[in-house]
Parts: sequence; structure tokens; C-alpha cells
Amino acid sequence: MRKRVVVTGLGLVTPIGIGVKETWENLCLGKSGIGPITRFDASNYRTRIAGEIKGFKPEEFIPQKLIKRLDVFVHYALGAARMAMEQSSLKITPELAPQVGVMTGCGLGGLRTIEDTHAAMLARGGSPDRISPFFIPMLIANMAPGQIAIEYGAKGPNLSIETACAAGNHAIGDSFKLIQRGAAKAMICGGVEAVITPLAVGGFNAMRALSTRNEEPEKASRPFDKDRDGFVMAEGSGIMILEELEFALERGAPILGEIVGYGLTGDAYHMTAPSPDGDGAIRCMQMALDDAGMKPEEVQYINAHGTSTDLNDAAETMAIKAVFKDHSTNLAVSSTKSMTGHMLGGAGGVESVFTVLAIQEGLIPPTINLDNPDPQCDLDYVPLKARKTEVSAAMTNSFGFGGTNAVLIFKKYA
Repeated sequence: MRKRVVVTGLGLVTPIGIGVKETWENLCLGKSGIGPITRFDASNYRTRIAGEIKGFKPEEFIPQKLIKRLDVFVHYALGAARMAMEQSSLKITPELAPQVGVMTGCGLGGLRTIEDTHAAMLARGGSPDRISPFFIPMLIANMAPGQIAIEYGAKGPNLSIETACAAGNHAIGDSFKLIQRGAAKAMICGGVEAVITPLAVGGFNAMRALSTRNEEPEKASRPFDKDRDGFVMAEGSGIMILEELEFALERGAPILGEIVGYGLTGDAYHMTAPSPDGDGAIRCMQMALDDAGMKPEEVQYINAHGTSTDLNDAAETMAIKAVFKDHSTNLAVSSTKSMTGHMLGGAGGVESVFTVLAIQEGLIPPTINLDNPDPQCDLDYVPLKARKTEVSAAMTNSFGFGGTNAVLIFKKYA
């Protein structure tokens, strides 16, 4: 008998809000978090817009002495984790500590720290003498789960998943499986990213992957729209607490939903492009359904990967049709990246939180900027306005560079 696994806490740090309440309200109102880049001077870049975090105060979540010793991506992860832990009321005693783990996904880690340190070296004639002793610990991606574990005394499994834009979903899915097979009673898990930096923006620009709608930043991320011209980079973190059901019930934890299915596959096709026949995404969604023991018609909503790129949006639409067949016309599908932008390794964590909230609130967030739908993208993408409707089960998709795919299914707890 596989153990049932439930969600007991949620935390969000996003371009449209700090905290679950503010973020969810703005999401359902269709507010965009995209604006001009302020992290560095982007005046000579093709893309000068991004989804930056605004109003985040690290001192509210992190001991003052630690703030300068941690990269910003760890700040965001600790902030989201604090919110999730507070909602769950999970207290990690010394006896419980070995049974509580932490797993986060991240695409690029402390790139900002690398760039800043290298610039400082060059400014000093290339001398390494002033490199901080915290440089290496600041940049490694596993410092996010490491610091969360230190903060709360979680001594169980501790991992960082680096699978590009699928990393957050992989971290949650792998955490689900650890609990399901009895390797942990609870996991603090999700995704994080903070790489709005000269190199990252320049690199994605060199790939011609980013939108250049600089004069209309709030309209730049437009998944499934015929006039889309690339994705919009963003930063943020989404963390959730997963617990074995009996453990959660014993301690009277708030149960926000249940995770029931996980799929993970590879395209084995191309470095950056999805398989044109949707093979990896198709098998991944089907694997999640099989893992959950569900029929396609039992799913009401899909939080799509929906990046606002030509290749992804068309391939994901094709894959959804292949898996859900006739039911695909009854599905509500939306891309919340239309408002948040694409948080890379943080996307899966944030969008998994959104998926749980859609079930809990009976409210499906919209796909904004869908003014001129692409004929190849002909599903119900909940255009422009949120939709009030009962959602008993929902899927969330994340597909990453390297052809890596991760799909999760959540259900209303009953």
C-alpha cells in the first residue's frame, strides 16, 4: 500500500506578490508582474524587460548576519519556506528531524554572485585576494535546501534538482515519492530562481528566446497567442510542505490538497527545442495519470508550461490533445506565465502552488494577453479573465531544456 501524501503549507515569492494571499489575488485579477529591468543597465540589450521581485525584505525572513552571505536565490527560497512552514505549523523536534527532508529545484543557482565576483576581480586587475570566503557556498544551487534545513533542523533527505525549467516539479515529485515509500514523513520542497543578470539575459537573447516587446512589458508574455515573440525571464520561489497523510492527521495539520500523480520523461531530441511530435510531454502526462490511477476525464484543469514561445505552445497543445483526446475540449488550460513571466527553475514550484490554490479556491487563473489565438493552439486557455468553477483534480506541466519533463497531479483532499 502506497502512503497518501498531502499538502499542508504553501509559500510564494513572485513578481506579482510577496506571500500567497497577495500573489493569488493579483494572479486572479490578471495583473502582470513584467516591467523594465532594474537589476542592471539593460539599455543596450535586445530585451530590456523581466519579471523582477518587488518589495521583498530579506530581513523579515533571514537573520541579519546571514543576508550578505547568501545569494538572492537563497533569500527567496528561505522566504517562501518560512511562509509554508508557518501555514503548516510543522514543528521539527529532535526526534522528528531525521524524518523531515528538504528538496528544491533550481536552474542556474547563484549566477548573480558569480558575475558580481568576477566583475570585482577584473576591477582589481584580476587579483583573487578579495574573493569572499562565502563565494563558493553562495553560488551552489544546493545551498537553498541546505539553508532551509539548517533553519528548521530538518535532517532527512536533502537534495537540489538541476533540471532547468522542470526542476521545481521534479523536486516536488521526488519528494512525493520519498514520502510515499516511507523514506520521510514530511518534505519541504519546491523551486527557486534569481538570475535576472547581464549574462543570463544576454545568453537567452543570443538564443533569440526572449520577447523584445520592450515598450509594452505587461503585454510581452502572451502564451498561445499568434503574436507571441518569446518568453519573459522572471525570478521567484514557490515552496510547499508535503506530509504523509496519517502523520498530518495525527498532528492536526491543515490539509490543503493531495498530490496523487507524478510523471518524468526525457525527449532525447534536442538541446533546447521540444520534440515536435510531443512524445516526451505525452508520455510524461500519461505517466502522471497512470501513477494517480486516474482517467483523463477526471482532470478539470491544467496549469500549462505555456512559455509564450512558438515551439513550446504548439507542442504542448498537441501533447494535451494526444493524451486527453475528446476530453481536451472540456479541459480548462491556462498559463500563469502570462502574468509572472518564466521563473526557470522556480516555475514548477510556483505553478504547483497555483494548481493547489485553483483546487482549493475553485478558481482558475486566466491566460492574459491572449488577444489573437494561434490557430495551432485551439484549446480552452481561460482567456483574459479568471473562471470560477469546481476543480477536483488538476495537472501542472513543466518542460525544460535538455528535453526534461515533469508533470504533477493534485486532487481535492477527501
